Amino acid sequence: MSTIAVAVICKTPAPGKSKTRLSPPLHPDECAAISACFIADLTATIAEVAEVAEAQGYAVYTPAGTEPALRRLLPPGFGLVLQGEGDLGARLHKGISDLLAAGHAGAMLINSDSPTLPAAILQAAVEALHAGAPVVLSPAADGGYTLIGLTRPHAHLFADIPWSTADVYRLTLERAREIGLPVVELPGWYDVDDALSYAWLEQEMDGVPPAVARPGMAGAPAPRTRAFVRERRRTGRAA
Repeated sequence: MSTIAVAVICKTPAPGKSKTRLSPPLHPDECAAISACFIADLTATIAEVAEVAEAQGYAVYTPAGTEPALRRLLPPGFGLVLQGEGDLGARLHKGISDLLAAGHAGAMLINSDSPTLPAAILQAAVEALHAGAPVVLSPAADGGYTLIGLTRPHAHLFADIPWSTADVYRLTLERAREIGLPVVELPGWYDVDDALSYAWLEQEMDGVPPAVARPGMAGAPAPRTRAFVRERRRTGRAA
């Protein structure tokens, strides 16, 4: 199979269990609502890229049993792959391994916190994997990464990483060097996972480019996220 698997790694939204670091400023039900917006907008961008590149969209999700609710957020034709157990590194490794085992030429995992991630970054990642790049990375503003793509599973890339710290991207590059894997580094973006980055999102919705954006690189439209921010501003509480 010559396609690249492009997957958002996500948790099906539920109040009190989704995007909890966004509360405050958001209420728990708003955290679940904006999580749904993020997943819907990001997967719409993935579907857009898949139309012009040899790619297939997926959601690598948890928990089991939430498939009907999750499918309502996804474009038609998206595949579902259940996450494994363990820490984030173990789940990322299993997600990549499962997608490659399905026969794809490469597999990419994207965090679900970047609703405006530009299609240009995703398309560049797909093209790099088609060209045989062993590892593709896009840094996040908080020191993590927005996406990782591989053409072969490599557990060492995910081993002993202090997840949710500013060292994730740097250490992942080190892991790649330790096993001799060249890395294609793409432009970075930002995650929306706390009050500060939610403020960045509001500014972007007002037309202010994120500080991490390269000149001429615009964020994806993210219509559902945009509507959420607009409604919350108008009423003080999102629907």
